[in-house]
Amino acid sequence: MLKKKIFISSVQSEFKAERLAIYEYILSDPILRKFFEPFLFELQPAIDRKPNDVYLKEVEHCDIYLGLLGKEYGNAKKGLSPTEMEYNQASKRFKTRLLFLTSHKDQEREAKECKFIAKVQKEVVRRRFSSVDELKVVVYAALVKYMETMEFLRVLPFDATFCPAASWKDIDRKKVDTFINLARSKRGLPLTLSDSLKKIFTHLHLIDEKNHLVNAAMLLFGKDPQKFFITSEVRCAHFYGKRVEKPIRSYKVFKGNVFELIDQSIDFILQKLDYSIETRAEHVSIPGKYEIPKEIVTEAVVNAVAHRDYTSNASIQIMLFSDRLEIWNPGSLPIGWSVENLKQVHPSIPANPLLAEPMYLAGYIERMGTGTSDMEKWAKENDLPEPKFKQEEDFHIILYKKADSQGNEPDSQGNEPDSQGNEPDSQGNEPDSQGNERKNDFLRQFGFDKIPQRASISQIEEWILAICNSDYATLKELSQILERNQVFLQQNYISPMLSKGLLKLKYPDSKNNPKQAYIAS
Repeated sequence: MLKKKIFISSVQSEFKAERLAIYEYILSDPILRKFFEPFLFELQPAIDRKPNDVYLKEVEHCDIYLGLLGKEYGNAKKGLSPTEMEYNQASKRFKTRLLFLTSHKDQEREAKECKFIAKVQKEVVRRRFSSVDELKVVVYAALVKYMETMEFLRVLPFDATFCPAASWKDIDRKKVDTFINLARSKRGLPLTLSDSLKKIFTHLHLIDEKNHLVNAAMLLFGKDPQKFFITSEVRCAHFYGKRVEKPIRSYKVFKGNVFELIDQSIDFILQKLDYSIETRAEHVSIPGKYEIPKEIVTEAVVNAVAHRDYTSNASIQIMLFSDRLEIWNPGSLPIGWSVENLKQVHPSIPANPLLAEPMYLAGYIERMGTGTSDMEKWAKENDLPEPKFKQEEDFHIILYKKADSQGNEPDSQGNEPDSQGNEPDSQGNEPDSQGNERKNDFLRQFGFDKIPQRASISQIEEWILAICNSDYATLKELSQILERNQVFLQQNYISPMLSKGLLKLKYPDSKNNPKQAYIAS
């Protein structure tokens, strides 16, 4: 995202210290400097152009006009001071204008300055300040408000945020009616099929105070949710063995609303799992069960769809191996929580509360915060290994099938240790000496003692570029160095970086070459 440029305007002689203080404050604050780029005329290199031409052109190119008004009006060669000319230019170009006034009384100000302030007060909300420290506080508050308005910072959960591109034409009434019937039978929802969409959506809090549709409305009942949220999909793969490797037995990408994503994903998994038929020894009907019980599969899939981070560029990934089921969810636990919190009695804190409520009404989830303990209990009742939960860059659930005939359970990746008892890497491969050398070089370059497991998209891209800077690296090498799953790296980083031109292929004419490698462009 491009930073928003802030033009700092004032009478330079009166506000020299304040101007510099605001400039340095924005650049030193870790949040503000991420979103804003301040501009000060006096800090620009000398150029052969008239000052008036330069600062008016800079106002035209800025996003925010930040003006400081005090006692002095400034030099008015053409009847207007540079500050008022800059303000007029910002107004003409419909820039965001933030005005801050000193606490002086009118009799302390020059007459033209009082007249300018009177004009400003009719057009723009302004704040007063009496010191540099107070100025920093009011500027910070104004810029935070700007970020909230522009949705750089959200004060509401993602699902409760206004969806600007959506309209009522994008809502599928049939999907709404299907939900109404289900919610009436499951939870006694006091709505009927004859109720208007506005009444239904108001009851479910799917429209804001201005009757705008929020993001949850499109994820729940949109005709084409992926039109608005392209990564709100589930990618399912069924592998022959215990590792991610080709050929793949079956691969599907499911799209639709959240209910359709859940139903399609569960159907995909259950169709691939073994189903054992028992006898009528203790039952009238012939009972049977899946090798991973349906209730465990359902809980894990629902958890991923309900709690994922819908702002992430990644999709939910479901991978079924010969010994386990893995579900990768682009999301994270509440701040301050660990996996151990999930295994204890805890409140339900949905990441997407407006999604969670209709899913509860339709019978897809409960609101007790017992999902993790339920999966562990069901696994134990069916003599299965205990499920594993991991919080890395994604939230990761591993559900195991029965242990082998010797009673050995697979490790977290489904790979068996070698004869020396050494555990393999995330792909079941032992790093060679060259791989260890490249990994050590990477750790030294970034000053790491060990590979961080929590990182942003931009950080991981930076690491990949650093590894591929001077020599080609294969996907296997990148996986070993960064300690990330190959499928995860390929889908979420390598492919997008190739598309953006950040990486080049070693064999561009043979993209699926088994020796394919990558180097920084």
